[in-house]
Amino acid sequence: MQHILITGASGNLGKSLVSRFLGAGSRVTAIVIPNDPVRLDPGSPLFSKYEADLNNEAAVEQVLDRIVRKHGDIHVAVLTAGGFAMGDIRSTGSAEIMKQYRLNVETSYHVARPVFLHMKERRYGRIFMVGSRPGLDMLASKNMIAYGLSKSLIFRLVEILNESAEGANVVSSVIVPSIIDTPQNRESMPDADFSAWMDPDKIAEIVGFYSSPAADGLREPVLKVYNKA
Repeated sequence: MQHILITGASGNLGKSLVSRFLGAGSRVTAIVIPNDPVRLDPGSPLFSKYEADLNNEAAVEQVLDRIVRKHGDIHVAVLTAGGFAMGDIRSTGSAEIMKQYRLNVETSYHVARPVFLHMKERRYGRIFMVGSRPGLDMLASKNMIAYGLSKSLIFRLVEILNESAEGANVVSSVIVPSIIDTPQNRESMPDADFSAWMDPDKIAEIVGFYSSPAADGLREPVLKVYNKA
């Protein structure tokens, strides 16, 4: 049985991932923020939930140690926690950049590093992080500079992890979605063509495939899930 770790599990994509992996019969461990107001209780004996401040490196390592001791080795980690902000060069100072760095880079690195080392020791694992088009293409980030800069580091981190695997069957990938079809995005962009957006359930299916034995030979570091956008 696969053991799946999901951060940001109470978000729209996180909930789709939880549902997909539980439906496939995997053990799922979710990490959410302390005092998360979103209810996350799928009612499965294979589901466990832990709280952790992902900006606190020591706290993350402690909760990961508890998770492994109680539920066993982690085979797949999907790191969806993060944040977004608009802002062009005029309105973006270093404080805005550091805020996005903490939301998107620290929350990923604090989990990815110990999970990667855990997987490398066991010589198997799959890590997925969430990037963005502005992080992949700086031309798309001129009105969201802090966000684009922070997300660009996710791609570099994945490259470093894959280079550091050194023959172990541990593969890290970046999921690059276009606009995800969520209630919040529909509310903020009511005149958009929702059919062109990416369904979070379909993203979860793609991640599920790349985590499966059928994809064991694939080494794809960037997964562009754009739909018709």
